Amino acid sequence: MEACSRGITWVRQALTDWGLLDRGQDALLIAAELLSNAAKHAGGIRRLTLTHHDGLLQITVTDPSPDPPRLRAHRPESVGGHGIFLVDRLAQQWGTRPHGRGKTVWATLSLPP
Repeated sequence: MEACSRGITWVRQALTDWGLLDRGQDALLIAAELLSNAAKHAGGIRRLTLTHHDGLLQITVTDPSPDPPRLRAHRPESVGGHGIFLVDRLAQQWGTRPHGRGKTVWATLSLPP
């Protein structure tokens, strides 16, 4: 989970550097969920990228598992299993790209300049 913490710190710093931190709280939550899913369910985090262009922010997390995350029905009484549900609610779009022996999970949200 240390990799998750470092990743979130890196995303926070990038948003700060780009002057987007005040509008980037959803991005921090999305990054935390994607990183946590990779660490807990997909064998670890291989890569984290963050791009901002034309008012769109894209977060990508690459991991070694070929299995895509599953969107589950929201169960408020449940302790876990809310990660991809939150990503689905907060991101404009999200999805997966399989490659080699793993995948990249990405999420895009609008953060106009």
